[in-house]
Amino acid sequence: MPPLIDAHTHLDACGAADAADVRAILDRAEAVGVQAVVTIADDLDAAQWAVQAAEWDARVYAAVALHPTRANALDDTARATIETLARHPRVVAVGETGMDLFWPGKLDGCADPGQQREGFAWHIDLAKRSGKPLMIHNRDADAEVLDVLRAEGAPETVIFHCFSSGPEMARTCIDEGWFLSLSGTVSFRNAAALRAAAGLIPRDQLLVETDAPYLTPHPYRGAPNEPYCLPYTVRALAELIGRDAGELAVDSSANARRVYGLDDGGAA
Repeated sequence: MPPLIDAHTHLDACGAADAADVRAILDRAEAVGVQAVVTIADDLDAAQWAVQAAEWDARVYAAVALHPTRANALDDTARATIETLARHPRVVAVGETGMDLFWPGKLDGCADPGQQREGFAWHIDLAKRSGKPLMIHNRDADAEVLDVLRAEGAPETVIFHCFSSGPEMARTCIDEGWFLSLSGTVSFRNAAALRAAAGLIPRDQLLVETDAPYLTPHPYRGAPNEPYCLPYTVRALAELIGRDAGELAVDSSANARRVYGLDDGGAA
C-alpha cells in the first residue's frame, strides 16, 4: 500500500511519555507505511505535550485546542497558552474543538452546551487568525455545529475528524468544501449511517485517521489502537465503497499534506 498519513491520533493516550516512546510508536507505524501523524490535544497539558512530541520526531505534527467537553476550562490563561502554541511551526491545526452533546449530564465536570458553543466560537476565531485548519469534534450535534459555524463564519479550511454522521450531514459538509476524516468506525457493521455516507465523499475531500487509542478497526475492534492500524481502516473503506485501497491511500495522503501544509513544513 502507498504511504499513509494518520490525520488524527492521540500519542499521549497511546501511552507515549517521552521521545523514546514516540519514536517506538512511529517506528511501528512506519513499518506498515504510515509516514506521519498529527497528534491531537484534549486539554492544556496535552497541548503542550503534543507540541513537544512534534519537536522530538519529524514524523509527528501537532494540533492544539481544548476538547469541547473541557470548554469550561478555557480561561484567560488557557486562551493565552493555546494562542502561543498555535503559532508554533509544528502545529498544523486548531483542534479538536466543536460540540459534544453526548457527554453533558453523563460525565462529571463536562462543559455544558452553552460553554461548548462559546469555546467553539473562540477556537474558530483562533483558526482564522492563525491561518490554520479548524479540526472539529462533533458528537450528536450536527445542527449545533453547523449553527455555530454559520454564525461565526467558517475558516477557510475545516476538517470534521472521525466523521460519524449520515449522508445528509456529509452532503452539507461536502457542499461547503470541508474535509471529512474517517476512522476505524467505518469498518463497524453497525455504523449504518456513516457507512452510507462514506461513499459520498469526493476523493479530494477525504482524510483517514486512527483516533488512537480509540476506535480500533475491525478485525481488532476492542483492542488498543495505534497509528500502525491505519491500513486496516483504509482497506475496510476501500471494500465498502468499491475502490482500490492503494488509490485511497494516495488520495488521503495527498489531501493530508495539502490541508495541513506538511510539504511546507518539511514533512516526513
